[in-house]
Amino acid sequence: MSTPYSFIVLTYNEELHLPRFLQSIAELNAPVFIVDSGSTDTTIKIGEEFGATFLYNPFKNHPTQWDFALKNCSVQTPWVICLDADQVVTPELKQHLINFKDEEHTATNGFYFNRKNFFKGRWIKHGGYYPFYLLKMFRFGIGYSDTTEKMDHRFVVPGKTEIWKDGHLLEENLKENNISFWIAKHNRYSDLVAEQEVERMRSVITLAEKPGFWGSPNQRKAWYKQRWQKLPRYVRPMLYFIQRMVFQLGILDGRTGVIFHFLQGFWFRLIVDIKMDEILKQKNDTK
Repeated sequence: MSTPYSFIVLTYNEELHLPRFLQSIAELNAPVFIVDSGSTDTTIKIGEEFGATFLYNPFKNHPTQWDFALKNCSVQTPWVICLDADQVVTPELKQHLINFKDEEHTATNGFYFNRKNFFKGRWIKHGGYYPFYLLKMFRFGIGYSDTTEKMDHRFVVPGKTEIWKDGHLLEENLKENNISFWIAKHNRYSDLVAEQEVERMRSVITLAEKPGFWGSPNQRKAWYKQRWQKLPRYVRPMLYFIQRMVFQLGILDGRTGVIFHFLQGFWFRLIVDIKMDEILKQKNDTK
């Protein structure tokens, strides 16, 4: 019997991660679509060996790439699961998918998966990083990519959603074990985030999700983001770092975890604030 879902994954030179990802879902025998943005390694060869269908699209940012994928992949199943190449489906989550029946969830349009994030081989368990729910499975044609975002992509699903708290996605970007790669990557990301926050300051764009502390995981993230934007620049990175380290017990993640929380929770946010000031100054000078 055919599965009620298909997988979509984005790739660019993912020969390090793609075999691990595809092997974790091979038992499900579900259609796999890979949207590649010009890989020069063995990514395409690996995907073809697993029977994946490839599409090509130049990469602009994650939200627009996912938008392209959802509009151009010839998905024939009622559900779609959108994952990243550096993620792995655990046996417990795979069992959820093996047992999944569309007719048992007629009132539901989407599912949140629980993610475990790893940095340099260590699970980041504290600092607000676990549990961490990502909307990854939804009815095809109903869920869509939030293209108001420039970097922090998320999917939007109208109607009822459910959370699978047990069973996990394991996310570990092995390229980031090289700290120079991590810094260069997040330096590029900070450009996009700074541009986006300036646009939100000027009311050029609005949040796609209705903010709500007691709402879905995505609505809660939108609520926090709304308040983040009201905090004074340069002060908020330190407040956020203290929150993660003290109130969300990030200190318990050990030396590697503390390095991660500092880089992702303070350094990255500080760089964004600095770049926001540069953008605002440039716009004022132009005027």
